[in-house]
Formats: sequence, C-alpha cells, structure tokens
Amino acid sequence: MGLWSFVKDAGSSLFGSKAEAATLPQAEAVKADMEKMGLDTKGVEIKVDGDKVTVEGRAVSPEMKEKIILAAGNIQGVATVEAESDAAEPVFYTVKKGDTLSAIAQHTLGKASLYPSIFEANKPMLSHPDKIYPGQMLRIPAQS
Repeated sequence: MGLWSFVKDAGSSLFGSKAEAATLPQAEAVKADMEKMGLDTKGVEIKVDGDKVTVEGRAVSPEMKEKIILAAGNIQGVATVEAESDAAEPVFYTVKKGDTLSAIAQHTLGKASLYPSIFEANKPMLSHPDKIYPGQMLRIPAQS
C-alpha cells in the first residue's frame, strides 16, 4: 500500500459554500466528482475516514488508478490517499509557487519540451497547461 500526502487546504471543493467546504468529503461525493471528470471508477472502492481517502480494488488500468489517486488527493479537505498500486509505484510531483509545466518537465523528465506529456497524464484534472496551483499534485508519466 502506498500513502500519499496532499495539501489539505488546496484543491477543488466538492461543495458550494465555505461552510460546506469545511465538511470533510464523503465517499459518494468523491466518487461522483471523479465520474463527473470522466474517470472510470469501475472496480474501485472509495472510502473516506476523516481527511484520509482509501482507494481499493483494481482500476481499468494502472494509469486510471493513478488519476483516481490524484483526483481524490486534489480535493479540498483531503490530506492523504492510501492505495495499492496496480503496477510500479506512481511518480507524483507537488507543484510549488512559480512552477510551470515546462519547469516541472525539465526537473522530472529532463526536458522542458516534454510538458505536454505531463499535461496529458493529468487530464481531466487539468483543463489547461497554465492552470496549475501550489500544493496541487501532478502525475509524472513514465518515460518511453
């Protein structure tokens, strides 16, 4: 089992108001948010215990499992996600102030020009390459 830490106060809110956002997310809301993003949660069970989300089961692919882990962790109020990886341990990167996808690609993949592969690996959580924020965790794809 892997355990990944996220910035609890960063991320998207599943709720409309600040009062509702203070409420910790429930499993149904987390899963519904993932499905709304187009993530295939078949074969995966989501559990919420306080500010920890547990992802159990086998996803349709290792890449989908990594995206599910990220989607859960990038929800406001979630501090940790625990999951068993379906393949090799995924590589994640936490965005720092001033980061760009190009800079992240240079740091993690060795070439700034590989930023589109990071963007693609994080769809649908990312809607545009310039829309990243400090504290957000991104999936770094394996190099081919």
